Amino acid sequence: MASIEINGSHLAYDEAGAGSTVIFIHAGVADRRMWDHQFTALSATHHVIRYDWRGYGESGEPHGEVAHHEDVLAQMDALGIEQAALVGSSYGGAYAVDTALAAPDRITALTLICAGLSGHVWPQGMLELARQRVHNAVPADRLERYQAGTAAHVDPADVQAMAEAQVDFMVVGPDRDVRDFPARTREKAIEMCRGVFLRTWSRSVPLAQRWIDPPAITRLAEISAPTLVVNGLADVSYIQAVSDLLADGITGSTRVDLPDTGHLPPLERPAEVTRLLIEHLERPLRLP
Repeated sequence: MASIEINGSHLAYDEAGAGSTVIFIHAGVADRRMWDHQFTALSATHHVIRYDWRGYGESGEPHGEVAHHEDVLAQMDALGIEQAALVGSSYGGAYAVDTALAAPDRITALTLICAGLSGHVWPQGMLELARQRVHNAVPADRLERYQAGTAAHVDPADVQAMAEAQVDFMVVGPDRDVRDFPARTREKAIEMCRGVFLRTWSRSVPLAQRWIDPPAITRLAEISAPTLVVNGLADVSYIQAVSDLLADGITGSTRVDLPDTGHLPPLERPAEVTRLLIEHLERPLRLP
């Protein structure tokens, strides 16, 4: 692991290989370890970087507002990278899109996996489903204190319960039986998710985030980088609807729907996602 000072905090990252640069941006329920297979495989032919978001994994705590697309560009500047292809999962996909809008001349390709989208408002049905399937894993009074940063103590049992509920809802998928999901993959996802909740709930001040303005949902037609949209057909339906928005809104994008796949295809279908990435990166650049 290496680290670099970016915008007042250090970002932990791994770097390998030579050639054109590919930067992996992890999901909000994980950390940079979710890219193990893709990072190793693509390092044979590309210069690859994966990093932990500010406040996640082994990266430092944020100071003030966090603008993740600015962190991506600042990291590229600090490492002397003029152009890169971005691969983003979940909210990491949203950050990749924002980066491509902020600096279109620097992003050569996008891969958006079960991605989020800045400016998208989750429907009430999504919020209610998340409350039923995830938030109820921890008593409401304790969860409120954790989220507000006012808890005197974070109970490891609550962290475990919330991580398991989050993974079973999203990574396994709301309509699949956890008993049919690979146990080792589920445990790796839970391990990463535990770290997310432990750090989030241990902060005295909740993280403040700033997105690109205007938001990406109103600007998808501006994306010029060749784009691959990957959707898991066992993911939450409301998240799949964002893949619809991305695929329909980004001119010339390619969409791949993975059957029987939840919210983290790079973890669940590592070889297949790696193959899709290699094929996408080998396509000729789209002309303006």
